[in-house]
Amino acid sequence: MTLQQNDKTYNVLFLCTGNSARSIMAEAMLNTMGAGRFQAYSAGSHPGGTVNPFAIEQIKETGYSLDNLRSKSWDEYATPEAPSMDFIITVCDNAAGEVCPVWPGHPVSAHWGFEDPAAATGSEDEKRAVFSKVAKQIHTRITLLNNLPIAKLEKAAIKREMDAIGANA
Repeated sequence: MTLQQNDKTYNVLFLCTGNSARSIMAEAMLNTMGAGRFQAYSAGSHPGGTVNPFAIEQIKETGYSLDNLRSKSWDEYATPEAPSMDFIITVCDNAAGEVCPVWPGHPVSAHWGFEDPAAATGSEDEKRAVFSKVAKQIHTRITLLNNLPIAKLEKAAIKREMDAIGANA
């Protein structure tokens, strides 16, 4: 099936510092929930190199292929060969405050802050509960993004809606 003009696939890059939990969960959720409308990626400013096992547990529930998961640097997406991004979404406070690369095409950017589940302490069950809570918050915001009539909105309106998702969800 050929995509029509209104059926554009939007590229979304979720950024965090370590790219081990929040940004990876957001990538997996948007790729599964977006059903081809979105192509999501994730990266970190200082990637840890591994995906948190509790994040993997949450991602398994989405049906997203675990083969696609890896912790990677945002430098991969700042090259001329990288996909052109329509949206850049920071999901942790550290990445939001860092100087990001200049992204080609001037994508719409937004900050959706989430608690860092990788910093959770306590028993395995307590850590798992924090990951589950954050995964549900990410799911809510991904649902709102997925329901935006992006093709019908001007860039400034999209920016307002993206910021509102981060502030209110």
